[in-house]
Amino acid sequence: MATLVRSYSKINLGLAIGPVRPDGFHSLVTLYQTLALHDLVTVEARRVGWGPASPSQPTTITLTTNHAQVPVDARNTAWKMVELALVRMGIAAQVAIHIEKELPVQGGMGAGSANAAAALIGLERELGLEVPDRLELAAQVGSDVPLFLIGGSVLGVGRGEIVSPMPDLPTTWCVVAVPDVGVSTPRAFRDWDELGAAGSRAEIRGDSGLTSPGEPDNLKQLSHAYASVFGVRPRAKQASGTSGIVRGLGPESKQDGSEGKSSEQGSTLNGLAGNTLLALVRTGIENDFETVVFPQYPLLREIKRLLMGTSADGFFDAHPADSSGNAVYAALSGSGSALFGLYRSETDAREAQQRVQASGCKAILTETLPRQEYWRTMFAE
Repeated sequence: MATLVRSYSKINLGLAIGPVRPDGFHSLVTLYQTLALHDLVTVEARRVGWGPASPSQPTTITLTTNHAQVPVDARNTAWKMVELALVRMGIAAQVAIHIEKELPVQGGMGAGSANAAAALIGLERELGLEVPDRLELAAQVGSDVPLFLIGGSVLGVGRGEIVSPMPDLPTTWCVVAVPDVGVSTPRAFRDWDELGAAGSRAEIRGDSGLTSPGEPDNLKQLSHAYASVFGVRPRAKQASGTSGIVRGLGPESKQDGSEGKSSEQGSTLNGLAGNTLLALVRTGIENDFETVVFPQYPLLREIKRLLMGTSADGFFDAHPADSSGNAVYAALSGSGSALFGLYRSETDAREAQQRVQASGCKAILTETLPRQEYWRTMFAE
């Protein structure tokens, strides 16, 4: 019987870009947050025989999808993940994957990366086996893939693939705006590098050049600043079991200060979440990609303004009584083109959704997804 997995999305609460590394990637510090919006990934797998694939017992992978822009061959991240996982487990199998797309392609919401993680989770359940060193394997497939083997609030460093679970924010209303434009991540990085070469980043950002190439230690300092907000230290590597939940920070753990929805916390930005976001703002949380993406796509800057309401800077308003309908925080997710806003109540979120839709842009009402809920609802059975 096939396994149906909800392939959840993510936003980047903040993203700071550092210098280019020797391997060609940029150093990053980012705060990921999973959302309830998802694709559906179906995995059906049957072991062909004992031992690795061979001419007499070959591995076969087929992939289908409802979306014309999603590759159905070895270019697909889900295909890559399954292929690598079978090699690592040393077995041959017949695997069929179907991806039912609901999330935007190249939207900055990690859809392809989430599909890869979902395919791995489905494969493990189908075969009744655990893939060794899952986070390391996930990082080979893509920088955003490991976060989906943790879920909730996650700190990413390195190129984003070195992940540490953060204590979760309470479930919070979120509006995701999905403009009808595509943003190329490689181009966004190139534009960032060109901006740095021109020596104009600090002037455009209006700051002192927090992530300038000459100061790589600033990213390390920023990661510790983010972690200090949550009262934890970022770790270089995390271990996880077959459930994907990091040991010591799963549903049974109370370290995150949240046990899912409650009558007081569910879907409402309470004092804890507000204070945490305010503390994050004080660390300088923002998305560096906005510096280069907004000039290329002025529409995205306008959509951010609509998500915010009357405030224009995208940051927390310390006087919520005077800001009905405004976002607590809004930003570009990843390199875009999707943007998001976080809200104190469903009423505020729906007002923002209507503002964005009135401009002709698609806007989706959803919620942030804490780690416990992420894993509790992973399998669509």
